[in-house]
Amino acid sequence: MEKLERSFYRKTALVLAKDLLGKYLVFHNYKEQLVGKIVETEAYMGFNDKGSHTYNGKRTPRVETMYGEEGHAYVYMIYGMYNCFNVVAAEKDIAQAVLIRALEPVKGLEVMSLNRFKKPLDQLKKTQIIGLTNGPGKLCNAFGITREMNGEDLTKDRLYICTGVEEKFHIVETTRIGIDYAEEAKDFPWRFYIKDNKFVSKP
Repeated sequence: MEKLERSFYRKTALVLAKDLLGKYLVFHNYKEQLVGKIVETEAYMGFNDKGSHTYNGKRTPRVETMYGEEGHAYVYMIYGMYNCFNVVAAEKDIAQAVLIRALEPVKGLEVMSLNRFKKPLDQLKKTQIIGLTNGPGKLCNAFGITREMNGEDLTKDRLYICTGVEEKFHIVETTRIGIDYAEEAKDFPWRFYIKDNKFVSKP
């Protein structure tokens, strides 16, 4: 697996959201390497996207990372308790990002199990194993991704994305989740996932 270079992220969030499917998120958590295959994403297109944190040029300390250089992590908290991991797309000042909605756990499942359920992996039910990383808050919890990693450079060595194993899969395009406030933008087909992957948050 090869780490993605900065140039890979230099594209619109819509294109990047699809290109990230099948790639591998890697996190060195000081104990071991955690790895998950990206199986579901959402694109947030910035200025004209009512679902985006930067709609209409909104610029606050919370969203400043979205205005930064592509290939960095944008991590924010929802409901005061769940972290969400995003990848900054396009170019500086464009303020687009891709939400990583779900991963297929590949390596470090024992650590993920302890992080998510406070139980060793062999004590988990099958549904709990599927539930390790099948949602944006869940995957951050399992990996230990926190707001402290907001702005993390994804071309460095702690948190990054790698190329995956060459495989063919069908990409499903559908509406995003949890943005009912976004008027017509809630119906844009800007969520993408690998068809028939059991770790997708919501088929």
